[in-house]
Amino acid sequence: MHPLPSHESLVDELRKLRHRGLPGLRQRSWDSLRMAAVAAGLCTGEQDEQTGIEALLGAAVRWLNGGHPVRDDDSCDPLARAAAHTFGLFPARRGVPGTDRRKAAADVYGVTTERFRKSQEVDVVAELAAAVLVVAREGSAGAAAGPGTGGPQELVTLAPTTPPVHVPPGAAGFPPQRRPYPGARPGAAAPVAPAGRITVRVCPIELVRDVDILVSSENTYLEMSKTFRSTVSGALRRAAALRDASGEIVDDVLAHELGVWLRTHGRAGAPVRPGTVVATSSGALAAQGVRRIHHAAIAAPVGDGDRYHVTPAVLAEAVRTSFELARRESEFLSLPMSSICFPLMGTGRGGLSVETAARALLGAIRESLRQDPSWSVLVVTPEESHARTLMAASSAR
Repeated sequence: MHPLPSHESLVDELRKLRHRGLPGLRQRSWDSLRMAAVAAGLCTGEQDEQTGIEALLGAAVRWLNGGHPVRDDDSCDPLARAAAHTFGLFPARRGVPGTDRRKAAADVYGVTTERFRKSQEVDVVAELAAAVLVVAREGSAGAAAGPGTGGPQELVTLAPTTPPVHVPPGAAGFPPQRRPYPGARPGAAAPVAPAGRITVRVCPIELVRDVDILVSSENTYLEMSKTFRSTVSGALRRAAALRDASGEIVDDVLAHELGVWLRTHGRAGAPVRPGTVVATSSGALAAQGVRRIHHAAIAAPVGDGDRYHVTPAVLAEAVRTSFELARRESEFLSLPMSSICFPLMGTGRGGLSVETAARALLGAIRESLRQDPSWSVLVVTPEESHARTLMAASSAR
């Protein structure tokens, strides 16, 4: 894994780059940004440092906008739009002077330039630095699963070169060509079921290997379970955390990235709509061939929070949303993905019976596969009896 810079050092360099603009990348050394770009697989050295850092910032801005290209209109996240203006990432804005870039960013929030400089700009730079770390961490962890790990083969067959991808007019932060995911091995075969098929397996979800996306069930506050709990959320949080040589957690990756998303979208301490799905990187699970974690907010707390309420309709909506998000990420984040794994969500403290949850889950998966049969789907549960229920629900359609 490539070393990552600190958040503080990135903030410091981004502040300086804001003043100089992207052309200033050639005028001095940017050690922290270069380190992050190398970790993300976007540059290899001095020769492509400038283009690599620009691609890194573009990917970070897209991450702030939920994985979508950023347009200069109200359909996009204001923080992402302000970041794109601040650093000149919109088309034909690369060489705009710093004062004009700051004014355009202030206009996003409807405040004066001075007010923006003292308030919103501080948040924009800090959140962009956090997003840069997300992109870099994802690339660095993905590289750890490269050749020589001795594990199962990668899921994706990648050609030596890939075709250009269409960029919507006016979109910011979108590199002109798709890149292979860091650590992906050309020619590797996929040891999974054929596309359009559903496989049921008795297995804890944190032990799943070589599946692009793992889905975690979360509460509507997107607060993950504690790492010592035996829930899907707790198990994935524990497995994805980065640790030092002694085994101590040094980066609680999933909870940290969810926290960034909540702050960026103004939902910290507030519930999201049931059925919402938020994507994060996979942290240490990248070494198992996992690329993304989808956090499905399906469980609404009841009373003092000791139990939750889950409905079959919300569970089904979360499944559909996860497929939609997977398609967007595959296209816009240049991650060619084809497989997704769901746990049997909504049982336990969620209140749904195993039979009800199985029918809702499988029904929504089948509906999504009818619309897009290019995906391979794995459904896992650690209980053999639950697996039998899933198989019965599948054959009773």
